[in-house]
Amino acid sequence: MNNVSRLQTALAEQNVPAILVSDITNVQWLTGFTGSSGFVLLTPAAGRFITDSRYTIQAGEEVKSLAVASYASPVKFTEFLSSNVTEMGIDQLAFEKTITYGTWDDWRKGVPTVEWIPAPEVIKPLRMVKTADEVEKIRKACELADACLGHVQRMLQPGVSEYDISLEIEFFFRRNGAEVGFAPIVASGPNSARPHARPSERKLESGDFVTLDIGAQLNGYNSDITRTFVIGKASDRHREVYDQVLKSQIASIEALRPGKTGVEVDGVARTILDEKQLAQYFGHGLGHGLGKAVHDLGSLSTRSEDTIAPGQVWTIEPGVYIEGFGGVRIEDDVHVTTSGPEVLTHFPKELIELN
Repeated sequence: MNNVSRLQTALAEQNVPAILVSDITNVQWLTGFTGSSGFVLLTPAAGRFITDSRYTIQAGEEVKSLAVASYASPVKFTEFLSSNVTEMGIDQLAFEKTITYGTWDDWRKGVPTVEWIPAPEVIKPLRMVKTADEVEKIRKACELADACLGHVQRMLQPGVSEYDISLEIEFFFRRNGAEVGFAPIVASGPNSARPHARPSERKLESGDFVTLDIGAQLNGYNSDITRTFVIGKASDRHREVYDQVLKSQIASIEALRPGKTGVEVDGVARTILDEKQLAQYFGHGLGHGLGKAVHDLGSLSTRSEDTIAPGQVWTIEPGVYIEGFGGVRIEDDVHVTTSGPEVLTHFPKELIELN
């Protein structure tokens, strides 16, 4: 069953007469389309992919599960949508809640023949459970991220700037046929205490923690891995912090099993960090869903409302960030299975001292 059929089944089960899918990531997940502008108009029994003339040829090549309908200037999107809604006999149309008020107002005025209703959460649970093909694509992106870390590790030495390392990461991914999933994080010394530090011209120094958070987007799917190194010899404090973060990460992965809640898995990491009074320095969630988006649907955090299920792929990334000293984050991508968690990223996790 393809993703369009899966969504049509969900629409029927939840008594949704029709939906306009506008979030481009959802559109791409449904159809395999790789362009930047497209919509899916779907009922439990029929559907159309709608795009403009810029993508007519591309959509015809990529979208196999739906009929393609395209329009060109001077026709407006709302005019074209209105005609398609009428042809399909739709009188009540659900919209995704991610659209802006202005967009909703334009659609309401431009297509007045339908009753516009907010869509229930029908796509999120489907996207969170990956197909075997999706998991394989994520696995390939993870393999490339592992290789990238191995490639740039040689640059982690005193005198090399964070910025130069980040450029090499981007170059490596592009040279190997991938896109950068997100701007690489390269954070050294005191900058490593910033969870989302931007690479700067700061040069690595002996005694630094260096955190690399990188990800590749390959064939439309993402990887996301973080490793922290020490430049020179690690101090006792380096080892204490690193070892506790690693302990919490390994235990959290082991806890990632069907039936557990996102809150429970997140709590495993915090409990272990608290053994060394380090939980106070862990201010973000333990992880997030991974797939078509780097920060895909779902969260592992103190506020999570998600339940772990087979087929999901999560990041597990506890971190400790101590201002004036530095920070450690260790992150892997993990596939949930009925027989236990499958770690998809394999770059070594033991503390690496780079002399």
